Amino acid sequence: MTTYNPPAQVNPYNFFSMLEQNMGGLPLSKKAVSYIRVSSRRQSERGGGDDEGYSIPAQRELNKNKALSLGATIVETFIDRGESAKTNDRDDLQAMLKYITENKVDYVIINKVDRFARNRLDDALMTDMIYKSGAALISATEGIDDTPQGMMLHGFLATIAEYYSRNLATEVMKGMNQKVKAGVTPCRAPIGYLNVQEKDEQGREVRYVVVDEERAPLVKLAFTYYSTGDWSVLDLAAYLESRSLASRATPKKPSKPITENKLQKILTNPYYKGIVTYMGVQYEGKHEPLVDTVTWQKVQDVLASHRNGERSRIHNHFLKGLLCCGTCGKRLIVHNAKSQSGAYYPYFVCAGKLGKGEQRKQRCKQHAVLIPKVEEAVEKLYDQVSLAPETRQLLEAWLIEEIERSSESSKAEIADLEKQRRKLKDEEAKLLQAHYAEAVSLELMRSEQQRIGDSLADIETRLAKLTAGTKELRAMLMKVLDLMQDCCQTYKHAGEFEKRLMNQAIFEKIEVNPDGTIEPVYSEIVGLLIDPRLQAALNDQAPKVV
Repeated sequence: MTTYNPPAQVNPYNFFSMLEQNMGGLPLSKKAVSYIRVSSRRQSERGGGDDEGYSIPAQRELNKNKALSLGATIVETFIDRGESAKTNDRDDLQAMLKYITENKVDYVIINKVDRFARNRLDDALMTDMIYKSGAALISATEGIDDTPQGMMLHGFLATIAEYYSRNLATEVMKGMNQKVKAGVTPCRAPIGYLNVQEKDEQGREVRYVVVDEERAPLVKLAFTYYSTGDWSVLDLAAYLESRSLASRATPKKPSKPITENKLQKILTNPYYKGIVTYMGVQYEGKHEPLVDTVTWQKVQDVLASHRNGERSRIHNHFLKGLLCCGTCGKRLIVHNAKSQSGAYYPYFVCAGKLGKGEQRKQRCKQHAVLIPKVEEAVEKLYDQVSLAPETRQLLEAWLIEEIERSSESSKAEIADLEKQRRKLKDEEAKLLQAHYAEAVSLELMRSEQQRIGDSLADIETRLAKLTAGTKELRAMLMKVLDLMQDCCQTYKHAGEFEKRLMNQAIFEKIEVNPDGTIEPVYSEIVGLLIDPRLQAALNDQAPKVV
């Protein structure tokens, strides 16, 4: 007995494909263009998965099959990758509209209306342009065509697409506002931090930010160094590059050194002091700050003082910026003089000698001084500030006693400052609540936050000086005393960068006289510690050895 097998169901798309092949490969009579859009780069680079319906291969196939069902051949395909449909300012969309005005086309085939436009005005204007060119707008998955019913459905779908787009934006904004209110970082964390994504015990996705142990120390160093006012952004960027500070690599972007512009952004980003900024409004973040508010404010003050520009130190030296002329008081700069034999000799020259025109008459008469001679004289100064072990012990005991006494006398001032800080914090919290309730404009919110932030920064600076507890202050003094104990030998064996830091800690400035001798002006604390009267008084209090 013979079994009857019914023919397989004929797919109409395959039917037109076979028809075209049976015609010897000749194109069908009508022409169409295909427009495809994906909203993310990820969709443009994949051919399957959960979002397969929105991928380029899927849209291409659906549009091709729709053209075949209409008896048309797709003559051009236009693809916008990673583009939003909120605007018609899309390269391939504009190229498609230009193409149909210059070429005879019967159909413009899209996958769905929301792939075409999510703005009713744009949709209407582009549809009108398509029909005026003599083509019809066709959807591969919806019943949109040039019939009255199809055009009515098109209007409904365009309205729904716009509603979806606007509602989605509103929901996203609402969600982002809730996140930043809770201190969550709403975007990729800056250099010095790492974004972590993992799942909790219930399988829910959890995202948070942690400190990047590799880069964070160098970011902290950048703030510390720049707050001294002795670095330009360009010089500091070059130094950080030498210490291998670079951006994080991504699958599409390699790691790059920190440039001057990137460092400028780092130094002005309040994220590093624990603040999340969203839509111009600042919120307390959950992430760990890398910089305290006092140091951050110092950096902003230095940047503000350099708004007219910074000059990179072409001739850098560990004494530069510290030396001044003993005749006119102006700073000394580095100058490399060239002899007739072609040899170079490094000098410190008074900036007052560089006047031109009428200023030539008032130029400083002090001669240049060889740099090695000044270096040797500064090295000898460290003999004068070196502390003997027994003197150091007496100073340590006296300073600790003074710290305890001063901390008692400053308690009232600390209490008053803390009261002011609480008042400002309460004012800031009320301001945020008013902003959440849309009772305060964004512009007013920003200006008020700036005012409160400036006041809090001033209070934090004053409190830092007053509330450095005995333990912290003692630790700092130990470092100063350690530095001064036998500091002559330490200075001789230090590198140029360490010498620069030591000089900044020990001296306020150093005057260089015409005869090459130097006169130091010590920093306040060092001047106190080496004051002969203090050391004589301490020696009188020291127990006598019989």
